[in-house]
Amino acid sequence: MTSNQKYKLESMITLAYREYYESLVARALFRLNDRILGEDLVQTTFMKAWNYLIKKGRIENMKAFLYHVLNNLIIDEYRKHKTVSLDILLEKGFEPDTEDYEKLFNFLDGEKTMALISRLPERHREIINMRYVQGLSLAEISALTGKSTNCLAVKTYRGLHMLKKLCAGQEATLLSS
Repeated sequence: MTSNQKYKLESMITLAYREYYESLVARALFRLNDRILGEDLVQTTFMKAWNYLIKKGRIENMKAFLYHVLNNLIIDEYRKHKTVSLDILLEKGFEPDTEDYEKLFNFLDGEKTMALISRLPERHREIINMRYVQGLSLAEISALTGKSTNCLAVKTYRGLHMLKKLCAGQEATLLSS
């Protein structure tokens, strides 16, 4: 390659850089939401165009060629398996919330317990359901059922005792399997 040909290629790339750099960066930013990565991909686009020209490649439409190369680089970036470090997330302001875990565990334990309540005998199931699911007091349950609060307290105690046995039995089967 003569120096005149090299100068011609350099001027072609320089002109394309001046004309299309900002629009290419805007395109990359729109697709990636990361300005630094977008600028890197645009620089890589121009390097690929330069290498193509040096290898005697012929570019009919520079703008279309650059956009095509950039789109392929963006697609490659999407396809990369990205690992995100917890340190990077913490630097960006992400902070894991432990309360969500507690809510989730409470919800799951509640679901498991609700399923076990359905296995209680009818006389205990109703009382446990009204007392702990609906949140009624013994006096309110007494008014609804017509039974004494003492009788309801005994049934609640016995129902909870049965429920604890069911929970323990289910945990034992989970641990053994």
